[in-house]
Amino acid sequence: MCTRRRVLLKLSGEALSDEAGQGPFSPGILVRVAREIGQAVASGKVSVAVVTGGGNIFRGLAGGASLGLARTTADQMGMLATLINSLALRDVLCAAGVPAEVFSAVAVGGVARQVSIPEVHAALDQGRVAILAAGTGSPFFTTDTAAALRAAEIGAGMLFKATKVDGVYSADPASDSSAVRYTHIGYPEVLERRLAVMDLTAISFCMENRIPICVFSMLEDGAIARALAGEPCGTIVS
Repeated sequence: MCTRRRVLLKLSGEALSDEAGQGPFSPGILVRVAREIGQAVASGKVSVAVVTGGGNIFRGLAGGASLGLARTTADQMGMLATLINSLALRDVLCAAGVPAEVFSAVAVGGVARQVSIPEVHAALDQGRVAILAAGTGSPFFTTDTAAALRAAEIGAGMLFKATKVDGVYSADPASDSSAVRYTHIGYPEVLERRLAVMDLTAISFCMENRIPICVFSMLEDGAIARALAGEPCGTIVS
């Protein structure tokens, strides 16, 4: 019987990008993310599922609006962007000796298996990293909402959102020097104040399903491994 604690890691697509603007990926960041996920799995304490954003390649809503695309088309393109990120992460994980498999919410035969929750459970029980691509498979839902949905489906004890920001603030710290970072905040306050944590649908879903969220910065070396190990970091929303 598997005794590992289930967790879901939501990775920002933008955080995987090459800051020099040379392409959608920073090889160094991908390797570091894979290494730290591998460290968490190797500890034997957690089973890790991953949902990635696609913003380093294409942001559905914003990208579609700038091109005059229909919202449905733009969101489908965003889903495929997350699939590209998922395939890249899988191969980097496997190269690091960490077994991983991609499951896609849209049918892409020959590229990845379609999401089957029993098969995802089996992969996690066998110590593989389950990378859940293509969002929910439906337009009008963000990858934040997809992460919340998948966290509930796998019975995750925590949803970790790895971003470029080190937690949840009372205001945008980039524009408001008086912004205060919270170490803990409740779902109702996040919803009432519309704080930039995750989209409101995702927050509501996590609240209804009692899934705590840890928002933390993935920029510091070792941050992902420490977060997945349960060390205090960022902001807890519960």
